[in-house]
Amino acid sequence: MPDSTVSREQQHKQYPWPTPPGHHAPPIWTGRGFALDEKTVGVLSFQPGQSNWSDDLTTMHEDAAGSDHPIDRASRADAITQLRRGIRTESPVILEVGCSSGFLLREMREQIPQAMLIGSDFISGPLEALHESLPDLPLLQFDLVQCPLADTSIDAVVALNVLEHIEDHEGALRQMFRILRPGGIAVIEVPAGPRLFDVYDKLLMHWRRYRLGELRALAQQCGFEIRRASHLGFIPFIPFARTKKRNQKYLKSAADVQEKVVVQSIQSSRTQRLLKYALAVEVGLGRFVNYPVGIRCLITARKPLGDFSI
Repeated sequence: MPDSTVSREQQHKQYPWPTPPGHHAPPIWTGRGFALDEKTVGVLSFQPGQSNWSDDLTTMHEDAAGSDHPIDRASRADAITQLRRGIRTESPVILEVGCSSGFLLREMREQIPQAMLIGSDFISGPLEALHESLPDLPLLQFDLVQCPLADTSIDAVVALNVLEHIEDHEGALRQMFRILRPGGIAVIEVPAGPRLFDVYDKLLMHWRRYRLGELRALAQQCGFEIRRASHLGFIPFIPFARTKKRNQKYLKSAADVQEKVVVQSIQSSRTQRLLKYALAVEVGLGRFVNYPVGIRCLITARKPLGDFSI
């Protein structure tokens, strides 16, 4: 495990960065990108294939939700709480999968300053833009199911609203398990309620919504110990479910109609002060209780200390 006396910059240089396809020598972290075959690149790319996401969806969603949507703020706050409670090393290596525009990375940098952070995503556009604003943070583009990172090289993986975009979600979880060090944790969030699949899920290219018990069982099947299983969005769940049911009637509508419905739904909930306060209370109490239903499923899973398998 990383020594607590090792600086973050030293950690970046010592980390076993994988070599992208088509290159011969391992990349070297320069402090503002990677030296790769006599060139410097801001994003280390492992050429993923087709995705259930796109640059256009990133732009649409973030224009509508921004960085301050109540559910996303609560999601990030909960994830950081789980990291603080679950990480056992003083200078952890934390990977965020699906980092997009870097909202959580920025908050982790501020609230867990001793950590070495790595951001990753399937889509190159947001990563290239993120490199411009955070050039001193390593960024990788890869398919999680074919994760190029070394075995047992990560202390914590955060994947918020990622697995629903991956057809082989079991393969993705097995990769998380492989790259985690024994005792390392995975903080995972996915949309809850298979019966609530609506136009939002279709437009954002979700393969599925989840039942908490099924997600928990899947993680255990991959070798994880479940440290916490709960929901986010317990307090506003009933009006949320009614909206989802109502919006199912748009599942066969034209794409422009679907996008309009989704954007209006995101924007209307973004400005609700009551939702903001309710979720803040919920996250605070969530340190002590697990919620039986909600908008999103939450699990914190640990790789057993005695497990050195790959």
